[in-house]
Amino acid sequence: MHLGIDSFVSTVTDPTTGHQVGPQERMAHLLEEIELADRVGLYSFGIGEHHREEYYDSAPPVILGAAAARTSRIRLGSAVTVLSAADPVRVLQQFATLDLISGGRIDLVVGRGSFTEAFPLFGLDLADYDSLFSEKLELLLRLRDESPVTWSGRHRPPLVQQTVYPRPLQDPLPIWVGVGGTPESFARAGLLGLPLMVAIIGGEPRQFGPLIDLYRRAGAQAGHPPEQLQVGLHVFGFVGESTAAASDTIYPGWHEMFTKVSRERGFRPPTRAQFDATSGPDGAFFMGDPATVSEKIRRVSDQLGGVDRISLQMTNPRLAHDDLLRGIELLGTEVAPLVADA
Repeated sequence: MHLGIDSFVSTVTDPTTGHQVGPQERMAHLLEEIELADRVGLYSFGIGEHHREEYYDSAPPVILGAAAARTSRIRLGSAVTVLSAADPVRVLQQFATLDLISGGRIDLVVGRGSFTEAFPLFGLDLADYDSLFSEKLELLLRLRDESPVTWSGRHRPPLVQQTVYPRPLQDPLPIWVGVGGTPESFARAGLLGLPLMVAIIGGEPRQFGPLIDLYRRAGAQAGHPPEQLQVGLHVFGFVGESTAAASDTIYPGWHEMFTKVSRERGFRPPTRAQFDATSGPDGAFFMGDPATVSEKIRRVSDQLGGVDRISLQMTNPRLAHDDLLRGIELLGTEVAPLVADA
């Protein structure tokens, strides 16, 4: 079991001082967080992609390039690259270049994203939500695996005997599919034989068991070996000195984030009772002291038939930088050793 961190590079207001951390300072903090994750032995660090004012992660390859130059061991990747709104040629060029800079430490996780701002921003029709992703994923894989490529589709000009340069150091460059909760997404990843990154933001993790089983069955039926069908989880989480301290540290920012999302989507405002239930033994959040978090990681992995990696998303608009650094340290030095053999 490998442990890592994902970040959406949230805007932050220090909960103690009320200081609003500006974008330049927030980027400096982020690079410090990634460097610490590297030092304490965490396996990976992923950067999300959003096009909203509350996040600073609209250009993940730029951030990952800076991180690659300041780290030596940790794997770096996207969490996720919104492929529906991107050009697969440029995506492969950017991540192949990152792979060279990092010495072969890059993972590309592609998905459709949980927000839709990228569609009008890049002149795309939301009605093409699924066909855009399917077509661009097909092209991305062709560009990675073949040289040269001749291809045509609905959403992009055709390619005739074209090769993408530079080529990555890893052969092949790992491409994961980030999924939410639709059976079609799980089955597609299995049929393609691609590793799966499951975003769990609500409900109970064990409820994803049948979908992960579907992924594995589809992969097996397509002739892919079991070791190729890796499963990762992207989850909200935080590690504190105690479970109560972890919850109290995270709750104010969680309430702020989910109040905004609930208002946008017409949901009821979130409550502390919801947060506590979601942070409990069967909930979606991996929250608590090191022993509690490691126990939950092991239990969820068993429930899902084995998980290869888990990435905790620690972004929080009310989380002090020093608290986040301590959470990263605890995850790497105390939780990771407890689950290494899971």
